[in-house]
Amino acid sequence: MKILIYGASSRIAHECARLWARDGHALVLCGRSADRLEPVAADLRVLADAPERVRTVVLDLADDLAARQTIADEDARAGGFDLLLVAHGWLPDQAAAQRDPAVLRAAIEINALSVAQLCEAAAALFEARQRGTIAVIGSVAGDRGRQSNYVYGASKGFVERYCQGLRNRLHAAGVAVVLLKPGPTDTPMARQLARPGRLADPRDVARAIVRAIARRQSVVYTPGIWRWIMTVIRWIPESAFVRLKL
Repeated sequence: MKILIYGASSRIAHECARLWARDGHALVLCGRSADRLEPVAADLRVLADAPERVRTVVLDLADDLAARQTIADEDARAGGFDLLLVAHGWLPDQAAAQRDPAVLRAAIEINALSVAQLCEAAAALFEARQRGTIAVIGSVAGDRGRQSNYVYGASKGFVERYCQGLRNRLHAAGVAVVLLKPGPTDTPMARQLARPGRLADPRDVARAIVRAIARRQSVVYTPGIWRWIMTVIRWIPESAFVRLKL
């Protein structure tokens, strides 16, 4: 399998890539910083049976057309990707997003708009050849807006609706769209919100993600208990929900 990962230096993506490298898949690691990508690539080359099957590409999403062309060029070079994993994101400070329009804009552009741009670039390629999988790491935060992180949650809510529509569009072409919804996980981004003992192990989350992608599941919560937690939260009436300090 030939896999393109955007946000490959994130902890969850790195753990997924380690599993794929051990299984002999070809990996193209994308992100905004070569300095962050290279240590990940070095680790994966040690695990891979053929180190040359792990490459890095710096991809700047600020230029939409250039980013699409880069993805098309990398797809041709790889002989056609089988999987795109979109694994980047940014958890802004909610108070800062309320005060500063630049923070608000950046949060929406990074967590929502850039995801759609990446997926559309891959979707055109996969749809044309009638195969492939697009997997996106969303968040349980997108299930309901909460006062403590509603800017981040809103951007993840966009991702969920976007993936629903993209899945509907690509179904007839045989292209799967997998939305992965981790709960709080022990990553640098989440440690500011909870003590490590209350966070999921990223290796466990990665195993669940790799398994879900292999099965071409539509929506997967990980750990699985979050499906039931968020079901309860979604069913709380709005008149009661607004009184909760969440």
